[in-house]
Amino acid sequence: MLSIIGLLIGLGLLAFLIMKGYHIIIIAILCSAIVALTGGLNLYTAITDTYMAGFVSFFKSYFPVFLVGTIFGKFMEKTGAAASIAHLIVSKLGKGKAVLAVSLACGILAYGGVSVFVVGFTVYPIAFMLFKEANLPRRFIPGTIIFGSITFAMTCPGTPQIHNIIPIKFLNTTPMAGTTVGFITAIFMLVVGQIWLEKMIKSSVSSGEKFIPRASDNISNNDKELPSGLLSFIPLISSIVFLNALNFKVEVAVLCGNIIGFLTLYKHVNWKELSDDLGKASVSAVGAIANTCAVVGFGSVVKSVPAFTILVDAIVQIPGPVLVGAAVGVCLVAGITGSASGGMGIAVPLLAPIYLSRGVAPDALHRILAIAAGGLDSLPHNGYVVTTLNGICGESHKDGYAPVFWLTVVLPIIATGLAILLFTLFPNWP
Repeated sequence: MLSIIGLLIGLGLLAFLIMKGYHIIIIAILCSAIVALTGGLNLYTAITDTYMAGFVSFFKSYFPVFLVGTIFGKFMEKTGAAASIAHLIVSKLGKGKAVLAVSLACGILAYGGVSVFVVGFTVYPIAFMLFKEANLPRRFIPGTIIFGSITFAMTCPGTPQIHNIIPIKFLNTTPMAGTTVGFITAIFMLVVGQIWLEKMIKSSVSSGEKFIPRASDNISNNDKELPSGLLSFIPLISSIVFLNALNFKVEVAVLCGNIIGFLTLYKHVNWKELSDDLGKASVSAVGAIANTCAVVGFGSVVKSVPAFTILVDAIVQIPGPVLVGAAVGVCLVAGITGSASGGMGIAVPLLAPIYLSRGVAPDALHRILAIAAGGLDSLPHNGYVVTTLNGICGESHKDGYAPVFWLTVVLPIIATGLAILLFTLFPNWP
């Protein structure tokens, strides 16, 4: 009983302190200590051995992916390739489809492997101008960007994003695992989410809301010469082809996309600043993966206490299709940690062997875990949500979070249910 109470306190405190803005590395160690003490573990070995084993293991497995991905995002940002792709999409759809243009621009960049933080910073100025010209309420800008970045794009088959890569190691699958159901679910999220978003905006406009300028607005058109929109797609497409058609390891595929990007967009590379840009990208990669490693280390301590066995037994005994338990497990952990990748780093190594032993198809399990992790992860304490709402768009949670909740929490949970239904009814689909 004491172990259960300690586990609940540790999990609750982790979520609360993350939401309050405390650094994840410090609070992960603190919460690990609480779980260890109440679970009867030796505190010193729980931190120096159990916690650090989980921390280092995740770093060892995924740092190359984080590094090349961060460099890729920096390259797309600094050359103007990301902005060029966004402008191309807007020009093709027209300003009358401003909201759809922003969603698709974010989705295409995210699917191609660009960091969602880069996507947010890149697309926001374009979204700002479009919403201003269309006189749409600015509080919907962060919801539109976050929806386009982390729903249909992040969990879709074939993407080099880390959420789609983590299950591969434990399930011996490929990035295209659960292809048919994965694409159906992604299209479902895109179509339903876009209709939902447009209806919310239309309702607000009907009630008198409009774009209200602020004294702090400092958005202007970038005079920097951008590369061709079509040429800018080449690095994205290259990474996806190397990953899925040629079956390269994800870090190799993205690295090849980087190289091809340098070759095709060399005129737009600032070679004098290249060394500094690569250094900044490397530091960002270390910071990003260290935050996730901290959560995974916490999970290593959690799975060592008696209460965890009780929790897992409860999850795997959830009635209904066998995939329900896996979806609930990874969704809950992602919600507690405020991170889809952190939640998967904890849950996938633990749940994968259990469900594989129960006869679940690895491809189906891979796709369900990836989609389900994208549900509760975007609660108010999620790092990308906080950064986009407050840091990029300058909106408060009170004004801007509601659309984020409906589109990136509720919608992915519904999509997870759809995916489970399809895998249950059509188990032989590729």
